[in-house]
Amino acid sequence: MFRLEGKTAVITGAGSGIGKAVALLFARQGAEVHVVDLNDEACRSTVVEIESENGKAVAQVCNVTNQQEVKNTFEKIGKIDVLVNSAGVAHIGNVENTSEADFDRVYQVNVKGVYNCLQAAVSMMKQQGKGVILNLASIANNVGLPDRFAYSMSKGAVYAMTLSVARDYIKEGVRCNCISPARVHTPFVDGFLAQNYPGQEKEMYEKLSKTQPIGRMAKSEEVAHLILYLCSDEASFITGCDYPIDGGFIKLNN
Repeated sequence: MFRLEGKTAVITGAGSGIGKAVALLFARQGAEVHVVDLNDEACRSTVVEIESENGKAVAQVCNVTNQQEVKNTFEKIGKIDVLVNSAGVAHIGNVENTSEADFDRVYQVNVKGVYNCLQAAVSMMKQQGKGVILNLASIANNVGLPDRFAYSMSKGAVYAMTLSVARDYIKEGVRCNCISPARVHTPFVDGFLAQNYPGQEKEMYEKLSKTQPIGRMAKSEEVAHLILYLCSDEASFITGCDYPIDGGFIKLNN
């Protein structure tokens, strides 16, 4: 089950974190994976890891905020069966202390970047008469999180874009869903703790982990397995849905 032989998958933000975990898993399941990332070194590192397991991967260094660059990259790939929009940035702050520059940066990557990839991929999938898209939303588009104004804005937009694409292209055979993770242990989390809590990383990691009722952060691989299911033929009846993967955060954290 959940095999992806003969499918071409494009994963943005695949140089690290959730995107990398998805790229590795998809390759193990037989897909030809196009590893899209702004960071050339990280991009190629993921490809090398996939190839070390005899998987098929191609590095595509691309800035998702640049529409023409995205179009050129996707046209070069030529065929896209699966798109996973995983590229994203975070920001901490409320509406008062979020600067215009910070707001624009989050918007450019998390909203416009997803839009650019959707626009480029949907036209190709429409011509093929089939395709699957999975967007990375967040629990932030389901509940109010403190000091996450710009980030919540961006993920709410991702959720809305998911519903819109699912509705507009259902008759063209294009499925579009999103998932809403809670905290996931990625290199970003480790970097954030090192920068903001030097010497207290372990203590703060435990504190953040316990904000999930399940008592820990998710692993990138756990998120990747949900994404695999939603992008597989076994999930062919699912479109226009948001799937929380949150350790009970939305329903049990009260």
